[in-house]
Amino acid sequence: MAGPAKRERSEVSDSLRRFFDGDWDVPAIRVEVFTDGNTLVVKAELPGIDPDKDVDISVSDGMLHIRAEREETSEQKEKVGYRSEFRYGTLSRDLTLPPGSVGDDVTASYRDGVLEVRVPLPAVAAKRAKIPIRRD
Repeated sequence: MAGPAKRERSEVSDSLRRFFDGDWDVPAIRVEVFTDGNTLVVKAELPGIDPDKDVDISVSDGMLHIRAEREETSEQKEKVGYRSEFRYGTLSRDLTLPPGSVGDDVTASYRDGVLEVRVPLPAVAAKRAKIPIRRD
């Protein structure tokens, strides 16, 4: 008895794959997303990153794009030998912004390995009040 057929990654459409978990070829950045008053806040874990040269943040087509290049080096010198490891690669995360968000108003800061991106939310339309109808 044959088991259920396994799907290969190539069988899943690109748009569906990106919808569920981003680009499979690039590891996703872990984020926390919440609102602080009238601001959308995105906190991304990026330890060991130089934000001035290793991080690119952009807004296009209603999406916030965060890309980072990581390069880590560790060395161990012992009596019996020397060991060096290099870990590097690209990390990314794309998040849908609320309709009406303006990319020019986005700000970012980096502290203790956490990138914080703040996006002002568009003004929320006032609740529509029901207008009473008079009978003449």
